[in-house]
Amino acid sequence: MRPAGVPRTRTPSTNVSRPDPRGIPATRRRVRFETASPTQTEALGARLGRLLQAGDVVALSGDLGAGKTVFARGIARGAGATGYVASPTFTLIREYHGTPPVYHVDLYRLDRPEQLDDLGLDMVFDGSGIVVIEWAEHAFSWLPDDYLWITIRFGAGAEHRVLELEPHGARFEALLAQLGGRTP
Repeated sequence: MRPAGVPRTRTPSTNVSRPDPRGIPATRRRVRFETASPTQTEALGARLGRLLQAGDVVALSGDLGAGKTVFARGIARGAGATGYVASPTFTLIREYHGTPPVYHVDLYRLDRPEQLDDLGLDMVFDGSGIVVIEWAEHAFSWLPDDYLWITIRFGAGAEHRVLELEPHGARFEALLAQLGGRTP
């Protein structure tokens, strides 16, 4: 449960459907990357991870098997977190030690929005670490005003991926300028 005095940043959703990520409000700038292998996807995540700091939130969306965990592994590695990054599907939240720590959240198995209140998300959103959320459409009501939304889609080849990054807030607009990529 959320401790007294900790406000929710958005009104909670009443369902746990998997909405089309394109339904997320558009921002001023989007950056697109294409990778040709899981190694390249992880390397892109590591580039991003090196730019992240405590309090940053990265929301990942995409089909099952699209590469969200591979990308999250790269973020953790780039941020200096230790340990092997695996999908936290059965534990829902994993912490990887580093300075700052990386909190890896996987909401795939979430059945009801009320379950978000029982997960301890308020503890990972306390600003002490980097938060990476897979199946982030389930936690839209928990996202702060500033976050980075990343949609990962299958590309033309079996291992090709298309990653579209949408910054929400000035911090992530500046971060994308540092990261590079191309505007779709």
